[in-house]
This record gives sequence, structure tokens and C-alpha cells, in this order.
Amino acid sequence: MANEDQKDFNAMLREDKGMPRMQIVTDEKTIQRYGGERMYFAPPMAYDRAMREVPFGRVTTVGRIRERFARENGADFTEPITAGAFVAIAAWASEQRTADKTPYWRTLKANGELNPKYPGGIERQRKLLMEEGHEIVTRGRTNIRYYVRDYERSLI
Repeated sequence: MANEDQKDFNAMLREDKGMPRMQIVTDEKTIQRYGGERMYFAPPMAYDRAMREVPFGRVTTVGRIRERFARENGADFTEPITAGAFVAIAAWASEQRTADKTPYWRTLKANGELNPKYPGGIERQRKLLMEEGHEIVTRGRTNIRYYVRDYERSLI
């Protein structure tokens, strides 16, 4: 994200953006990739609520949240692009509040990867996860990425 200090992320979080809604996809590649044609769009606040449900010492992934939304709403899958954006909005909205924080650092990317788009980037998320007992490991030589070791054991 850019210009975070100039945006009202809590206002963005409250916008429904015409969601929730279901869309039928006709692109064959998309249908093959995601396993169906019924694509669900969840509003930003739904991601915030889901992220708040992750207790101390546990984690989830954006993919698991998307799977849950699809299952609960009779869809084949939840739209992935808005999911990533709305998770980041929830994180930044929490950062702008003085109270009623969302523990966004507990929501990981695929395969337990930390999210550089969260407030404070990888270092902040790493610190907060380590404070909750998680071990962070790196992968890669030039494009170093950070992951929660054995994150599957801590999934909700």
C-alpha cells in the first residue's frame, strides 16, 4: 500500500462495495483453477471479523478465510484479489485505532508466509508472532521470504 498515513482505512473497512455478492464466472481457466464457477465476494468487514476470531498463539491464512467464506455462502471459491486487499485494509484500520484492535499479524499468506503489506512490514509481524511463541524461518537466497515454522500446527 502507499500513502497509508493519508488514508482512512476504517472508513474503507466499513464500505460494503456492493458486497456480499455472488458472481458466475465463465472463463474456463478461472473455473479450472478454482474448481467452479460460483465466485463469492466478501465485504472488507467480513475479513476483519474473521481475523478477530484467531486467538493468541494461533494463526490462519487468507486462503482458509476464503475457503470458509465460500463454504458458508454456497460458492465454489472466494475472489482472491479483493481478499488480499481487504485483509491489508483490516490490518491498517486496526493500526489507526487506539482501541478495539484486530490481531492481523495472525493472518498469514499461503504456506505460512508473513505479509509485507501489513503495518510495519515483515519485521513487525515477525516480532508480534514471536511474542506469541511462533518461530519464524527464512527461505530463499536472493528473494528472502519469511514463514511461520510448522504453521499447520497452529492453524484454527
